[in-house]
Amino acid sequence: QPQLVESGGGLVQPGGSLRLSCAVSGFTLDYHVIGWFRQAPGKEREGVSCISSSGDRTKYTDSVKGRFTISSDKAKRTVYLQMNSLKPEDTAVYYCAAYRSAYFSTYVECRVNEYTYWGQGTQVTVSS
Repeated sequence: QPQLVESGGGLVQPGGSLRLSCAVSGFTLDYHVIGWFRQAPGKEREGVSCISSSGDRTKYTDSVKGRFTISSDKAKRTVYLQMNSLKPEDTAVYYCAAYRSAYFSTYVECRVNEYTYWGQGTQVTVSS
């Protein structure tokens, strides 16, 4: 059974950093695209950053470009989201999710409806 478990959320001051982790089991990263999404109260879930199953293609939403970095460690079966220069508007529940792709594909989508498997989410709060 595919599972994704997020960790690393918390409370941080504006300008601070957090690193989120998404540990996966029940499937291989070589065949799945992984995405980070977030949902703030009263807002729709949005794609933040996604990484291809090849591990070398990424996408970012405009509001986080230059501040967030997605990466994967296939040996550890974990995908990370390094978040720097955090802003209050980054406050949300962050989810990681996956969908099956071709083996080692460089193609990556970051739309919510593409994703099949979801984690439970981790809260990120940016506040002074």
